[in-house]
Amino acid sequence: MSSPPHPNTDLAIKIKALARGLGFQQLGITDTNLQLAGARLTAWIADGRHGEMHYMHKHGSKRAAPAELVPGTVRVLSVRMDYFPPDTEAAWSQLENAEAAYVSRYALGRDYHKLMRTRLQRLSDQIVALIGPFGYRVFVDSAPVMEKPLAEKAGLGWIGKHTNLINSQSGSYFFLGEIYVDIDLPIDQAASEHCGTCTRCIAACPTGAITGPFQLDARLCISYLTIELDGAIPIALRPALGNRIYGCDDCQLVCPWNKFAQLSAEADFCARHQLDRASLLELFAWSEPEFLKNTEGSAIRRIGYARWQRNLAVALGNAPKSVDVTNALSARLAQCADQNLAEHLRWALERQTDSQID
Repeated sequence: MSSPPHPNTDLAIKIKALARGLGFQQLGITDTNLQLAGARLTAWIADGRHGEMHYMHKHGSKRAAPAELVPGTVRVLSVRMDYFPPDTEAAWSQLENAEAAYVSRYALGRDYHKLMRTRLQRLSDQIVALIGPFGYRVFVDSAPVMEKPLAEKAGLGWIGKHTNLINSQSGSYFFLGEIYVDIDLPIDQAASEHCGTCTRCIAACPTGAITGPFQLDARLCISYLTIELDGAIPIALRPALGNRIYGCDDCQLVCPWNKFAQLSAEADFCARHQLDRASLLELFAWSEPEFLKNTEGSAIRRIGYARWQRNLAVALGNAPKSVDVTNALSARLAQCADQNLAEHLRWALERQTDSQID
């Protein structure tokens, strides 16, 4: 005998339709039980694999307990939005050109946080119009929220061996967002894992950060090293960064499921300032005011000018030997007051000239 339909099934259907109307490719609904994911996170942090991302543990149990973070929460609405920008220089050709700068595809356009948060707020307003006031809170990578485990439980995809979420119809190039709600809604079936025996992402990682299936050591990850790490990039890892100056996509670029990746229809995700095809020297030549102007509204701005220059210095150290590169590095070192940046500039010059730089 089948169980009776959930009393809010029609409401869930309407909410999903509203989400699609706002540009989200999918909305799933899940409960707040993150016990297993929380245990895995605790073990990951205990092993020190989070590096200097101290925010991963400073909120205690709230990350794995939605109702503790937002009292009254009984369901989570998890959404995804495709971001792969159209009309960009092919990722592989940019990576293979050692004089070019590679920026992770998600960061080529405007910062997704504001766009998605605005859309999620509109969705919340539309739900209010349907049922009246209710308790909710919107999140887009803005609080201690376990967005990938929630999305997996909500049926948006499975967490792959590279620890990114994969959707069987859209690959992995999408952003995630959530609304914690106090409405009792029917939950969706969790996604099942379909990586099979494939290990392409593990083999492709330039620094060996994917230490095993579903295991990531952030301390080795190029995204962590170029974005989250504020100090010195370990010398032993610098050559493996190649020309990647902000993030890394290698594990996604080799994933067979990304043959199904969908191009984004969002104009804000299109590449700005030709970041999809710029050369290292072009970007290295930006002054700090130019950096601030050109990264206004971009996720890149959060790393600051010194870290931006640090990343470019490493990439220039990995670039083919060139008088132009040597001159640019020397000129920047001569006026550099930041000791951390200066050390990276000297390292790059030594790579370019095969001689120690005082």
